[in-house]
Amino acid sequence: MSRIGKKTIAIPKGVTVNIDGQTIVVKGPKGERSWTVAEEIEVTQGDDGLSLAPRADTQRARAMWGLSRTLVDNMVTGVTEGFERTLELVGVGYRAALKGQSLSLQLGFSHEIDIAPPAGITFAVPKQTEVKISGNDKQAVGQIAAVIRKLRPPEPYKGKGVRYAGETVRRKEGKKK
Repeated sequence: MSRIGKKTIAIPKGVTVNIDGQTIVVKGPKGERSWTVAEEIEVTQGDDGLSLAPRADTQRARAMWGLSRTLVDNMVTGVTEGFERTLELVGVGYRAALKGQSLSLQLGFSHEIDIAPPAGITFAVPKQTEVKISGNDKQAVGQIAAVIRKLRPPEPYKGKGVRYAGETVRRKEGKKK
């Protein structure tokens, strides 16, 4: 039995959930999200919230049970609180700025890198060396953060590069004479 799948999903005030067959639509103060649950999973809405259960005892149904519950819970969290990732730019001359909605990065290359935000994602630059990515879709926020980090990943000798906030970079010892 899935320990995660057994938990019910609490629906906060101000959030509406519509179940149309296998499609779940969640509307809240931060937007609207929808997702189609796998056919092996049955979704029911009760007084205490949403509950998911497998229709049959197959391996795929058991695998999709916990996954579906987590994805629907992330949709509810996304439309109420939203998700945010923070990136730090470490290095001399590494800085970020906003140009309208898009993010402009100087990462030690001969040119600036401009990144347009996908739908539902917003960038914020509180400091020149800090970028905040926020949105109501957890996967999209994490994906754009990973794309930005991949432009200049932290290197192990000086620690320069783009890193997640709080990430520790394993440092290597340099050459010895």
